[in-house]
Amino acid sequence: MTEKNVALVTGSEGGIGGATVRAFSDDGYDVVGADVAQGADVVADVATPDGARTAVEAPLERHGRLDAVVLAHGISGRRFGDGPVAECTDEGWDAVLSTNLRSAFYVCREAVPRLVAGGGGAIVAVGSVHGLVGGDRDFATHAYAASKAGLVGLIRAIAVHYAADGVRANVVAPGLVKTAMSARAQADAGILARLPELQPLGGTFLDPEDVASAALYLAGAERVTGSVLVVDAGWTAR
Repeated sequence: MTEKNVALVTGSEGGIGGATVRAFSDDGYDVVGADVAQGADVVADVATPDGARTAVEAPLERHGRLDAVVLAHGISGRRFGDGPVAECTDEGWDAVLSTNLRSAFYVCREAVPRLVAGGGGAIVAVGSVHGLVGGDRDFATHAYAASKAGLVGLIRAIAVHYAADGVRANVVAPGLVKTAMSARAQADAGILARLPELQPLGGTFLDPEDVASAALYLAGAERVTGSVLVVDAGWTAR
């Protein structure tokens, strides 16, 4: 009997994280979900060193191995004061960089040695088109953009350094996805009117499953590392 691959998905109670859990489970993985919200397999705050360690150790304790880590957690910091750089508050900057980027560092710091010890594996981080291109006035959250751009840099550095150890690291960069985090955009008549321009392939919001299927592909793509796979219905192709 073939032993199942094991995946850790952070942010498992969110829209993209939940879809990722389902996609990996349907593909035959044993999946452990970690989130700050109750209902996750592991309730842990990966923006802290202890929380990240707890999350990474959980699949090893439950299943004896770890093959893939999907970083699907994150926040939009508008409620904390994120915005254009001249208006972004200290609280907004710190909250977003801690939750979106420092947390990824903590999880990777715990996960990489365990993946190396297991003979290799995959890290897939959920980024954003805003980590690749500047947002206009409808999308002027500069701490968020910085956090997602930093995520690309971190993941690519990991990809190069640990390639010889069999560790692959990639980013999925989605456009506007229909989740709770994009509720503001979903309720904004101006943004809705712009969707055929912003995301011309379909002219609407992406589904979380679109991002999850890309993460599943990258987790299994044995010759792909250091890549940023945009899933944006054409946003960044303009």
